[in-house]
Amino acid sequence: MPVRIGVVVFPGSNCDRDTLRALANAGAEPVALWHEQASLDGVAAVVLPGGFAYGDYLRAGVIARFSPVMRAVAAFAAAGGLVLGICNGFQVLAEAGLVPGALLRNRRVRFLGRDVLVAAQRLDTPFTHALAAAGRPLRMPIAHGEGCYFADDATLDDLERDDRVLFRYVDAEGEQAADEDHDANPNGSLRAIAGVVAPGGNVAGLMPHPERAAESILGSEDGAGIIRSLVDSAASAASRGSVAVGAASR
Repeated sequence: MPVRIGVVVFPGSNCDRDTLRALANAGAEPVALWHEQASLDGVAAVVLPGGFAYGDYLRAGVIARFSPVMRAVAAFAAAGGLVLGICNGFQVLAEAGLVPGALLRNRRVRFLGRDVLVAAQRLDTPFTHALAAAGRPLRMPIAHGEGCYFADDATLDDLERDDRVLFRYVDAEGEQAADEDHDANPNGSLRAIAGVVAPGGNVAGLMPHPERAAESILGSEDGAGIIRSLVDSAASAASRGSVAVGAASR
């Protein structure tokens, strides 16, 4: 029986259907979770997809952070449930304090929509274990106006020390992009950080869109390994009975 994975839908989400399709292609049973519901319907993992939740008024992700469903997501995460935030979903996670740091306006103050190269820094997480190799450039699209990852030096040092930088922007050779390299690090993220994982290892956020690079017809399949990693990890959690925490949030 396919593992059930929830995709939260906010007003303004525009990648929810892409994410639902990518999860289904990876063997999951995707479940759309409307932002006003307080239940996660017993899912084994949750994805916060890309888009412009609530029009990104005030600040990207800040209104969505107060949606009823986010209380259930926070409780699910606190109990060890798997949560992945993609682009706007990453912004929501940061605003909710479920991952460290903040996503600021792109350094050149322009919306960016193009392919970038990122590299996984670890292959031992629930979100990356199906990828072929650490450090290998993955081509995936970005689509955001507020994607500049920022944190104070102490937080950045903690992320480095605890090996919680999950993805970095890289050049064609796989080398870490410089902060000011607008080609390789388009939004100017500090230390070229494109994705991070929370201290417990069960919550992660990244700015590029793996669901938009999960089929050859989309021009790249490099994101499929991220989706497949989540599905496999959720299936393992379900087999251990961990999905009970999703049901408990009803």
